[in-house]
Amino acid sequence: MHILALATASAIAVVSPDKSVEISIADDGSTFSVTRKGETIIHDAPLGIELADAPEYKVLNSHSVRRAKVDRTLPLVATKASKAVDLFNGAAIEFREAGTAGRKITIEARAYNDGVAFRYVVPEGKPVAISGERTSYRFAEETRCLVTELHNSHERTWNTELVASLDPNKLYDNLATCATPSGRNHFAIAQSGIEGYTGSSLRASGNGLDVVLTPRVDRPSIAVQSPNGLQSAWRVVLLGDRAGDLIPSPVIGNLARQPSGDFSWVKPGKAAWDWWSGPLASEKPTMARYRKFIDFAANSGFAYFLIDAGWALNSTECCEASEDTNILQAEPGIDIPALVEYADSKGVGLLLWVHWAHLDPRMEEALDLYKNWGIKGVKVDFMDRQDQQIVEFYSRTARETAKRQLLLDMHGAFQPAGLQRTYPNYITQEGVMGAEYDKFAWGAVTPAHNVKLAYTRMLAGPMDYTPGGFRNGGKSPGPEDGSNPVSQNTRGQALAMYVVYDSPLQMVSDSPEAYANASGFDFIKIVPAAWDETRFIDGTPESHVVLARRKGTDWFIGAMSNGDARTVTVPLDLLGDGSFEARIWQDGATPNEVTTRNITVSNRDTLTLPLAEGGGAAVRIRPVR
Repeated sequence: MHILALATASAIAVVSPDKSVEISIADDGSTFSVTRKGETIIHDAPLGIELADAPEYKVLNSHSVRRAKVDRTLPLVATKASKAVDLFNGAAIEFREAGTAGRKITIEARAYNDGVAFRYVVPEGKPVAISGERTSYRFAEETRCLVTELHNSHERTWNTELVASLDPNKLYDNLATCATPSGRNHFAIAQSGIEGYTGSSLRASGNGLDVVLTPRVDRPSIAVQSPNGLQSAWRVVLLGDRAGDLIPSPVIGNLARQPSGDFSWVKPGKAAWDWWSGPLASEKPTMARYRKFIDFAANSGFAYFLIDAGWALNSTECCEASEDTNILQAEPGIDIPALVEYADSKGVGLLLWVHWAHLDPRMEEALDLYKNWGIKGVKVDFMDRQDQQIVEFYSRTARETAKRQLLLDMHGAFQPAGLQRTYPNYITQEGVMGAEYDKFAWGAVTPAHNVKLAYTRMLAGPMDYTPGGFRNGGKSPGPEDGSNPVSQNTRGQALAMYVVYDSPLQMVSDSPEAYANASGFDFIKIVPAAWDETRFIDGTPESHVVLARRKGTDWFIGAMSNGDARTVTVPLDLLGDGSFEARIWQDGATPNEVTTRNITVSNRDTLTLPLAEGGGAAVRIRPVR
């Protein structure tokens, strides 16, 4: 599809149900624009795909428009809410090529009250290969975005930059959180519905960002090949008054293919973990060490224990997949079925780590074995790619684990793009610079970085940051071997992460010894891992974040500050009628302490929470019984 924008071209508009948002597509399919509450967010931005094995489209003309109105409520499994409102107006605009060829292509567009989305659809009947997209986002001058440079692990810091000042020779992750120059509108560029497609990144171009598709490994001249027609990923723009208003949005999940079958067996929960507190050179696995973590999980009321790298026969150190490693057998002296039996007797499920390159060629055999052992899920690591072939690996792994009622946690992963909605057992995902960097790149994971994650990476989907470090407020790293890591944030912020960060499988990352009689550990034991409702309360990406989440009749509040101390005020009008008991964990006299207090509140009250530098607070509110 060529870019043939005409200044006089009319447009086909799709307006949101509340009339506040509009996406318009030029009637030659060449450009699109987005407005919200009368302000232009994106203007005359290019559209199109680049064909690889066929002539490029010539001039296109709109041929027909099929409009749709959707208003439904989708039940959700183990995520940030128990249901999602899927409310939008849509249009499928069919374009036909001028001349005798008369080829067809459709652009599907949707306008939600909190966002817009579009994708390209090439009709079935023939194979299709594309080398790229012409999709771009064109903003007003002085638009600023929070961006992160593309890296194979998607583990880098987020920085606020003028779009016009970004380096056009670099690639950035296809997730950017932006604000219009007026500050009246905040928005995020994202993607969804990636199944069958490829990952993508962003490249700066003037006052805009171009979508760059990731090429295939086996044929770098193309990005996507399909045996029969093509549906692209959805290009998404989330919209809100404040950056934090984007956090509760279900749009990315709503755009994905919805789940099929029964996923009521998916059990969210917290997991003890044996890797984070140990040395970078993996400790030799022993039954005694594994039983220690199982006992800790059981005594703490946690659902799971994750056995990380090192358990499989002939395991090697990070990060390459050795040909000698056998993921169908454990190291000598390690009896996985016996550990499962021991854990079962204490109400704890076991999860197993595996390198993706070991799992890929023998997936069904390995998963069948793990299911037979009684394993509850797998953590798959080190994909470090986002091409079409690896996207298919993600889909296949989610599909095959779902068949066997196994949970799935992907590490060394790209950022989420809707697959968690399609496969609710795909319960969490990395693609974030998280607490593991306290082990080997100390200083990168600052309190300011932690706050920004809520407004950036977390918008895409669940985020396995691996919180829970209880050596807090450090000014220097821990031991050189990476054991007993030290975090820069306070204990109050460590607790708040369990409310602020989405992850239905949430790690409790430190050692059992670190939590023994530790200030604030009582909160970690009671905080849920999945929620019925999520609300943004207050904050900005550059300062702080306050989120409220509901589970049943109980509300939990998490507040996190950057490097500055501040006091936040939390209105309690989200509560129902009656009296409630609020228990508050807030920063104490030292970074490794929290103080607690209980007060009675109602929906007419406000909470005042003092946050230290790099600090935080956590609150549980429940009806007085």
